[in-house]
Amino acid sequence: MILGISSSFIVKNLLSWPIDIQVYTIALSFIVCSATGIFFGWYPAKKASDLDPIEALRYE
Repeated sequence: MILGISSSFIVKNLLSWPIDIQVYTIALSFIVCSATGIFFGWYPAKKASDLDPIEALRYE
């Protein structure tokens, strides 16, 4: 987030582009990225923990 915000201010100062950073967009992107990471980390782990270790190793 720090890199993105500082890059935006550098572009704003060098190219004189209008840039408006809203706090809710930062919060929303953080929530969406966190939810995606938690789900796609939790779901396979939960699915793997439900398997019988002997059966799981047999099919590898």
